[in-house]
Amino acid sequence: MVEILMYAFGIMYTPGPVNLLSLNAGLNGQAKKMLPFCIGVGMAMFLLFFLFGYSGAFLPSELQTVIGLFGGLYILWLAFKIGNTAIRPVTPAKADKSQEEKGVLSFRSGLLMQLCNPKAPVAILPIVTVQFPAVGISGAGIAVWSVLLGGMALGAPSCYLLLGTHVGKLIRTPVLFRIFNALMALILVYVGCNIVSAQTELLRSM
Repeated sequence: MVEILMYAFGIMYTPGPVNLLSLNAGLNGQAKKMLPFCIGVGMAMFLLFFLFGYSGAFLPSELQTVIGLFGGLYILWLAFKIGNTAIRPVTPAKADKSQEEKGVLSFRSGLLMQLCNPKAPVAILPIVTVQFPAVGISGAGIAVWSVLLGGMALGAPSCYLLLGTHVGKLIRTPVLFRIFNALMALILVYVGCNIVSAQTELLRSM
């Protein structure tokens, strides 16, 4: 069972679009307002573990690819939203308020983004199809482990949120905040384009 936790930790806590968005929100002082987003991510992972755990890989590969494509496009939209915040001219007096109001993501955003994240099955399927049976996890145990792993998934963006908050306290210049937003937007564009490209290639090969 330790192997399950180690694998889940390695997959969930590495930098990805969800974690990068949380890091960016922490940098911009939006920690409290982004907590629902983190909860949405955890809820999505719980639902996926629960559904895949009891019914297996029930989604056909074609549908998984289409969902992944929409997930990549959604990441690109979020990158545009953050990038637009970065390039808007703001005065120092209005900087904090502007940063606080822009780019705050909701519970629904976290839920939908993680449900459409093509990397989610990569984390989930090896656990529910290989590791669960290997250690005899079945029946009610699947529900218990779904809650546990969903909680781990919630902790990943939350840790990045806290990291961004502590780093953000060291930065007081509005221009630096805008530079961080621009960098995060560019990284998300790169991630989103890679996802869209990969899912498009999969669709063409079907």
